[in-house]
Amino acid sequence: MSWMNLTAATGRFAAARRVELQAPEHRTRRLHGHNFQATAYASLPPGWAQFPGAEVGDLRARLLETLAPLDYADLNAVVAQPSDENLARWIAEHLAVPGLARLSLLSTPQQGVEFLPEGLSYLWRRYAFQAAHCLPRVPAGHKCGRLHGHGFEVLLHARADAGGGTRVDHDDLDRLWAPWGAQLDGACLNEIDGLANPTSELLAVWLWKRLHPAMAQLAWVTVYETPSCGANYDGRNVRIWKELSLDSAVRLRRAPAGSARAGVHGHTFQLRLHLSAPLDEVLGWAMDFGDVKAVFQPTFEALDHRPLHELPGLGDSDSGSLADWIFRAARRELPQLTGVELFETPGCGAILSVDADGPPLPA
Repeated sequence: MSWMNLTAATGRFAAARRVELQAPEHRTRRLHGHNFQATAYASLPPGWAQFPGAEVGDLRARLLETLAPLDYADLNAVVAQPSDENLARWIAEHLAVPGLARLSLLSTPQQGVEFLPEGLSYLWRRYAFQAAHCLPRVPAGHKCGRLHGHGFEVLLHARADAGGGTRVDHDDLDRLWAPWGAQLDGACLNEIDGLANPTSELLAVWLWKRLHPAMAQLAWVTVYETPSCGANYDGRNVRIWKELSLDSAVRLRRAPAGSARAGVHGHTFQLRLHLSAPLDEVLGWAMDFGDVKAVFQPTFEALDHRPLHELPGLGDSDSGSLADWIFRAARRELPQLTGVELFETPGCGAILSVDADGPPLPA
């Protein structure tokens, strides 16, 4: 089993810019501004933080220090062409932390870029549509067998530079999505050709088969059925996730005397479980989201509204140690589990994964 342990930290900055990479009349060439959000994901070596368990706080402090010159700045005075991609690259280079695996930059909640230190960049854009559906193959009495609706969201990730000088930008994603978004919005999905059984998984596959032929750089299609669950597809594998919230107390045993983290404190943790399994040929899903929640419920009960530093077998209650404990506890009953994300505050926490090829999901 190949493990990946990452520490995540998020920081924000507000700044103005002109991006002159587009046509002369393009709106981004005019001076405008954003509230940016940057998230660093790093496999930090032992001993890097002030003390074991301080990794999240120390990474965030380093990120905020890096972002300080960008806050309330004219970004063109710092970066020659401050596109999302170039800003992410600048932040990654100046962050200078060991084991940096990914730098995510959001310029709005609807768009951003994932920059990998080896030079790859993936642009993404978020789209929404309102639709009804039912799942006709679920067991009798299952609530999803009744006609109901969702405010769906779709994220399209595309390789920014596919080689040969071909580049993709957010406008290209808009043009790619437009006809399919128009077809899905305000529709009953079951009535659309190819969506007789519109699970999140099959909807992601359906979209991929229609979008990828028109854009070879497309890397992932992600479907949010609700804000707390969804599926993604990369042309090979379907993956799903389920998100839950935990209100729990912690105490860092290895924090030095006098540190605020040495005493009992707490967080509203956001926990995301990632799972991967072959699609059921009849039901059309990897696993019922309700079943994921039900199977995980005993572990959830051991975590929610509890002092986590008292968990049996837990060395410490920092986010990294907790993510490892949760993964091992949950996988005994959920063998489909491939990863755990545990955020103690928005965008700040730990990620444990055994799925190295899985797609990055924006914060």
